[in-house]
Amino acid sequence: MKTFNLCILLSLAAAVYCVPIPHVTVQDEHFAESYLKKFFNLTEQSGPTIRRGISPLNQKLSEMQQFFGLQITGTLDADTLAMMKKPRCGVPDGNIGSFSTFGNNLKWEKNSLTYRIENYTPDMSVPEIDDSIEKALQVWAKVTPLRFTRIYSGTADIMISFGRQAHGDFYPFDGPDGTLAHAFAPAPGIGGDAHFDDDETFTFRSNTGYVLFMVAAHEFGHSLGLSHSTDPGALMYPVYSYRNPDTFVLPRDDVNGIQSLYGPNPDKDPVQPGPEPPTTPDACDSTMVLDAVASLRGEMLFFKDSFFWRSYPQSRTPQQSLITNFWSDAPTNIDAAYESQQSDNVLLFKNRRVWAFNGYDLVHGYPKSISSFGLPKSVTKIDAALYDVESRKTLFFVGSYYYSYDEAKKTMDEGFPQPVDQILPGLTSKVTAAFQYRGFTYIYSGPHMFEYSLRSGRLFRVLRNSYFLSCTNF
Repeated sequence: MKTFNLCILLSLAAAVYCVPIPHVTVQDEHFAESYLKKFFNLTEQSGPTIRRGISPLNQKLSEMQQFFGLQITGTLDADTLAMMKKPRCGVPDGNIGSFSTFGNNLKWEKNSLTYRIENYTPDMSVPEIDDSIEKALQVWAKVTPLRFTRIYSGTADIMISFGRQAHGDFYPFDGPDGTLAHAFAPAPGIGGDAHFDDDETFTFRSNTGYVLFMVAAHEFGHSLGLSHSTDPGALMYPVYSYRNPDTFVLPRDDVNGIQSLYGPNPDKDPVQPGPEPPTTPDACDSTMVLDAVASLRGEMLFFKDSFFWRSYPQSRTPQQSLITNFWSDAPTNIDAAYESQQSDNVLLFKNRRVWAFNGYDLVHGYPKSISSFGLPKSVTKIDAALYDVESRKTLFFVGSYYYSYDEAKKTMDEGFPQPVDQILPGLTSKVTAAFQYRGFTYIYSGPHMFEYSLRSGRLFRVLRNSYFLSCTNF
């Protein structure tokens, strides 16, 4: 009997302000066992590991924790259970690292492929669907020799359809949310085909539903031979992420993966090569300079490029995510961030503008000009922002100076700016990020972090800026 590699893309779990589960119930244990059987090939077997006191369950838990970059304990802890409960792809995991391909490097043995759209969803207009599908295929054509031609009858290499529940391939959909789509690896017959769950709400550009372009681009990666990547910034990461189709650039991990199968695009213009594929920031990079750091309701947020890490007291492993998965209206590559305890908002700064968010939502009236804080119009950007718990003032760092903002009065204090070294003695380089934690003030400057007492001005330690970020090298 012939078997096929099925790939299923699932919806993004809303995980804002989530708190790790404090207790593991019997129901959780059964759920975890089922999860490991499905995704990590857990089997009921005895052997040497049993005799050494290491059960297959513990072994598979360790594998799963390593795959997702969690603390490797071999036990069902809160972080592991929280990861298991995130909606995800139905294809088993196992390859540790970045991109991966299907077994035996399944691929098309030709570069000219055909596709056919068999039917349409009522969620979008026909031209919008046609455009989304074509652009999703071009994501892969831009970086490979692959070329796609649409046909309107007969059997294409990639047959595209929308269906509900049981739709003829023995892999029924599950209704709204959950499974969004699935696709089959390159092979004759159903191989390469992509099916989309018509119980979902697909959209052309809006982030109120699932952007068809993003779902389709992911699925076509499977149609061409890519499995899933552990890189949270990759298109082939198992979880759906909203990104603006008009500015989307295929990440480096996906480029490396697809070119390992088909090679680069021979027609690429060497004079105008296009935008550079983005790379996901690595917490282990000792030279990394963070864009901003902020606290948020007991959590710590570390921003870099289009990503941020979330760290909360109950977890030992910061979770990396796209900024737009958290706040769809947020800017990326920000300059500064801080939490206003007066308004219970988090504020993000980029160039001359500031965005304020309460929960997921952009606060009405934002983004605003940074001059709304009372900063002079000569200030074109803020390098870092720090809310001081003791004085209840927010400090804005601009070059070698800082301003003091009264959160309660919503006015800038008089007598500013002042030189930074007046409150941070010995600091001669530009402040790039700042926040407070457990009574200490942490000032980032380039790849280093300085631990200060803001009250006394005393410097205690100089640390790497990844001090609060868990670094796991495989």
